[in-house]
Amino acid sequence: MALPAGEPVASVFDSRPIGFLQWVALAICGMCMVIDGFDVQAMAYAAPALIRAWGVDRSVLGPVFSAGLLGMFVGSLALAGLADRFGRRPMLIAATLWVALWMVLTPFSATINQLIGIRFGAGVGMGVIIPNAMALASEYSQARVRMTLMMIVSSGYVVGGVVGGAVAGLVIGPYGWGGVFYAGALLTALLGFTMVFVLPESLQYYLLHQPGKPRTWQLLQRLAPGAAMPGEAVASHIDERRTRHEQRTRTALFGDGRTMVTPLLWAANFGNMLCAYFLAAWIPVLMSKSVGSAEGAVMAGTILWIGGLAGNALLGTLIDRWGFAAVLLINFVVGGLAIAGISLFHAAPHAAMLFVALAGFCVLGGQSGLNALAVTLYPTQSRATGAGWALGVGRLGAVLGPLAGGHLMAIAWTADQTLLVSAIPAACAAAAIGALGLLFRRRIEARSVCVPCTGDQQDQSGLPDGAA
Repeated sequence: MALPAGEPVASVFDSRPIGFLQWVALAICGMCMVIDGFDVQAMAYAAPALIRAWGVDRSVLGPVFSAGLLGMFVGSLALAGLADRFGRRPMLIAATLWVALWMVLTPFSATINQLIGIRFGAGVGMGVIIPNAMALASEYSQARVRMTLMMIVSSGYVVGGVVGGAVAGLVIGPYGWGGVFYAGALLTALLGFTMVFVLPESLQYYLLHQPGKPRTWQLLQRLAPGAAMPGEAVASHIDERRTRHEQRTRTALFGDGRTMVTPLLWAANFGNMLCAYFLAAWIPVLMSKSVGSAEGAVMAGTILWIGGLAGNALLGTLIDRWGFAAVLLINFVVGGLAIAGISLFHAAPHAAMLFVALAGFCVLGGQSGLNALAVTLYPTQSRATGAGWALGVGRLGAVLGPLAGGHLMAIAWTADQTLLVSAIPAACAAAAIGALGLLFRRRIEARSVCVPCTGDQQDQSGLPDGAA
């Protein structure tokens, strides 16, 4: 899978083995995703203990779950795109340390409203981290293994959910529900300070914005010793593209043939994130009665994330071979059926756990595929903006998921009814991906009957290689 045409650094990376500094950048991007998964799932794992400690009804936690996601929505849309102007590295460092601060404040909450405000503050930082971590991972990946590497990086989100379950099991007993957030704050702060010393800036960003600066040459030589700086013709082409694409956010999102692609990507993200965050927030709570213990409820949430980890491991290989559209369409259909299976068998813990794992495979693993798709659709100068808006619109669905679950339980819906209706967003994601695949297929057919495509023609299609 290639980046959009006109990315000069792609040929530098593609002609060499993956170097040490590339691995460092990819590993740190993966750790950013781990923090995202941990932060999202921490509240779900802490919820049963919080409910007992505060003596509140479970339905009041819906706004708490959604507050962090609303913050991510705001951060993704309002702040993530600033990295296209100021760079990936400074935005990632600042946002990571910001999240650590708000996580350490979380256990000091004394009321639900305070908890909502603090979770919103942490969410704003996470909304900046995720699109920029994925954009940086894309820019440090080689074309022949880009999808596999990006799925591995994105799987950090699922790893974070699993780690959150393990940490919760260790710290809730001795330290209470707040211990989960103290541990998360420590891990996040360590990552932030590590990035200060070892995270490189995107070489593509430097070539685009600072092509004549010494640090651009120094980074190029660290990444690819002996490589030549792109010539004046390439630099002029880059400047021309920058002028064309950076004029307005609207152009970045809907220009170069993305008039229908971007809304369909948003729809898929909205539907799948609504489903994913509903499951992440409420599976431990909804399964707590059938499994009979807080530990069993945590295990149900952990199994969801383990299923997602398996999805990341397999879906990347399948997408590299068969393309985004075919794999993700089937994946989301199966995911909806798996959620229906949880509804039907939620009172039988062993059977329900199997369906929970399958739902995690399809929904959480599928979201990693959507994250990877988002950053392949946009060029360097608008990549953080495009990915940020896609994830931001998805986060709006993520906000509604936990709120919808809380509302349904507040009006006395049963666990099986609540779970069954949560399969609908997965079907909507499947429909959006099906429409996107059909659009891509038609463009491929149209290009096949025209004169042979040049690089510029491919770029104007808005179609990344391997999408169909």
